[in-house]
Amino acid sequence: MANIQPFKIEVPNTELEKLKTKLSLATYPEEVSFSDDPKYGTPLSDIKGLVAYWKDGYDWRKHEARLNQLPHFTTTVDVDGFGKLGIHFLHQKSSRPDAIPLLFCHGWPGGFWEPIKMLALLAEPADAAQPAFHVVVPSLPNFGFSEGVKKPDFGLRQYAETIHKLMLQLNYTKYVSQGGDWGLAITRLLALDYPSHLLASHINFVRAFPPTPLRHPLLYLQSLFHRATPSERAGLARSRAFWRDGAGYNIQQGTRPHTLGFALADSPVALLAWLYEKLRDWTDKNYAWTDDEVLTWASCHAFSRAGAAASVRIYYEAYHGSRAEHERTRRWIGGVRLGFSIFPGDIEVPPALWGRTMGPVVFERVHREGGHFAAWERPEALVGDLRDMFGRDGGARAKI
Repeated sequence: MANIQPFKIEVPNTELEKLKTKLSLATYPEEVSFSDDPKYGTPLSDIKGLVAYWKDGYDWRKHEARLNQLPHFTTTVDVDGFGKLGIHFLHQKSSRPDAIPLLFCHGWPGGFWEPIKMLALLAEPADAAQPAFHVVVPSLPNFGFSEGVKKPDFGLRQYAETIHKLMLQLNYTKYVSQGGDWGLAITRLLALDYPSHLLASHINFVRAFPPTPLRHPLLYLQSLFHRATPSERAGLARSRAFWRDGAGYNIQQGTRPHTLGFALADSPVALLAWLYEKLRDWTDKNYAWTDDEVLTWASCHAFSRAGAAASVRIYYEAYHGSRAEHERTRRWIGGVRLGFSIFPGDIEVPPALWGRTMGPVVFERVHREGGHFAAWERPEALVGDLRDMFGRDGGARAKI
């Protein structure tokens, strides 16, 4: 395959030394009686502890070596109106001749590292009756080790175009997809723009409107007679709480990403505090992040090719030039079979009935544990969902 090259993560020693120097010069907010109250944001003592460990204990080279055990590659993709962009991706191929090409699309503040706990399980299942997958995990433009976009108006459709063309370069003309966070919107646009190539899609972040009598008359009638379960009421309460108390980042990144970008680019402490809040708040309460996990996520952002500030621009582009496209991804898209998984610790947790307004649903599952980063928090559960959806008796299997 032309233009595809192996890739190895090699952060220069000068960057590691610069990081440690900046960490050693950190200035913290004044300590008050409520400095550790999470209602006010990232707890001060948590960040002080993480910064001390990042500076003197955390071993990036060890984690870099572990990441380099994965199959990394780079290529260039020609995006209409934006020219050629350098794209980094993981490509975990299966030994099975019947393996299904699976495109995994991450969001923010995630990256290519999000599904790494799932790769071996998906590619080489222990049970021959279970489906196997060739897994492709791109770093979206502006993320990870992919190139940053130098021109404005790189919207959700351009992200979708980029990863679709990557799949074609890999000779996967027919494939399935999985996505959460922005990966939800981007893979939904794949279904809208490339339905002859995308056979089916699974999402683990359901952003849907309730059924209406005009758009979904049968679902609307069902909703009238449906009595919400305790878990559904809790999910709706969590959704309301997120938009009331937890969505400030969304407004900032969607309106003035460059202003925030100065802090993310210049201060590793600011970057860590900004990311840590989301990792803590968007994760199931039963998942305990280790310091090494948090700092690996932060380091991948700090050492990214385009810089940590570039990744937040996706919010601005989605809410301005491509707002209509963004809203379109929440409504019915036919022609491509859809599956979804709902995790109770996610930032939005709608009833499953709402998810059925998004397309021809052939698989749905509501989990009792897990949050926004399902691939990282509950990899076995998400792998199980994909196996069930795409397996011999799964709703998507007949299309593959």
